[in-house]
Amino acid sequence: MQFIENYNLTGFIIGLFTFVIIGLFHPLVVKGEYYFGTKCWWVFLLLGITGLTGTFLFQNKILSALCSVTAFSAFWGIGELFEQKKRVEKGWFPKRTKNKRR
Repeated sequence: MQFIENYNLTGFIIGLFTFVIIGLFHPLVVKGEYYFGTKCWWVFLLLGITGLTGTFLFQNKILSALCSVTAFSAFWGIGELFEQKKRVEKGWFPKRTKNKRR
């Protein structure tokens, strides 16, 4: 941590991990809607609440910020899950078909 502070890398690290976290949530929303529909919204809610809790528990600024980014990305994911359902209905994304057993 001393290296990060000495070279003023805190903002860079938070920005880099924010980019990665947001990048991970996009496919999570798409795949979540594809496999589970909008029924998995509560998973995003629990992840958001957990991340928000971590924001207040960690004294380290970087960990606290990353928990916050994860929490609010998860909360954003709830809304995007329902928007993804609309995009699937418009035909912009593939709809999962139930395979019948032969």
